[in-house]
Amino acid sequence: MSAAPPVASSATVDSSAVASDRRARTSRSVRVAVVLSAIILVVAAVSLSLGAAAVAPADILAALVGRADRLTQFVILDLRLPRLIAAVLVGGCLGLSGALFQSLLRNPLASPDIIGITSSASATGALALVWFGLTGLALSGIVVAGTLIAALLIYLLAWRGGIGGARFVLIGIGFAAVCGGLVSYVLTTSDLRDVQQALVWITGSLNNVDPTALAVLAGSAVVLVPCALLLGRPLAALGLGDDTAAAIGVRTERSRVLIVIVAVALAAVAVSVAGPIAFVAFVAAPIARRLVGRGSLALVSSALVGALVLIVSDIVAQFAIPGVVFPVGVVTGIVGAPYLLWLLTRTNRIGRGG
Repeated sequence: MSAAPPVASSATVDSSAVASDRRARTSRSVRVAVVLSAIILVVAAVSLSLGAAAVAPADILAALVGRADRLTQFVILDLRLPRLIAAVLVGGCLGLSGALFQSLLRNPLASPDIIGITSSASATGALALVWFGLTGLALSGIVVAGTLIAALLIYLLAWRGGIGGARFVLIGIGFAAVCGGLVSYVLTTSDLRDVQQALVWITGSLNNVDPTALAVLAGSAVVLVPCALLLGRPLAALGLGDDTAAAIGVRTERSRVLIVIVAVALAAVAVSVAGPIAFVAFVAAPIARRLVGRGSLALVSSALVGALVLIVSDIVAQFAIPGVVFPVGVVTGIVGAPYLLWLLTRTNRIGRGG
């Protein structure tokens, strides 16, 4: 009589199922990233071709490789390409920052726009622009430093033996209100000529991107984006709870502090170039989670969605009304504000909005 075949243990079956699910999610994330990247390339080509001097796709490629005529190269390389690069980097950094904050605090409202991070950058920038006349690299440095200090204050005020998502958000909202009052004071007590430039910057604009500040943003992104992706594993573990994260070897508080620092730095360097562009960080991560699910895999998609949202918004800002170029923050605000209202209504309906 032959022996019965061995039965796989439930642990082996569960492990195989988990591994299969992980591979499927990774594959889906890669496909989504490839599709988003392709869409970004197409939209970027459209952005470079539009304007008072329309440029054909073949001429765009020729300009990028240095084979176009002098006028075409000037239009593409000197006027349009820096603006496009700024949109990609600023949108990507904001989208990634929003994903880090929302995943860490497990709260869809935990975006740099809402919790006082970009508001503190806005207040610092307004003071530097109007009172001290700083621009370019000096303005970028002051904005980054002021934002990091403000984030430290919010973190310390929210600390009660740990960081709770709701408490962090509420304190951040209060801090944003204080920063908004400071900006209003600066704008209403200063000379009108000084206020005009600050007002455009506070709204969020890609109209006058400083080349030096853009170079600093690019260098910062090269450092910060890989750091954010490396923090994906402890970020996912923290989403399971501190006890579970500690049980699998994650240093919870150290990881939390590092994630906050990287998220704040991403938002700060983005704001230092283009001003506090509203709602890009707020909407990018939820869209990415719809596409690839939750967890660290959504970080790359969040950055790509943020870049795509800002490129499209900038095209609308430039060409929606002939002869009128809006600050891109006007367009993102129009798109993001209804989403915020919908989210608050939905949250209250299911009993989590207080």
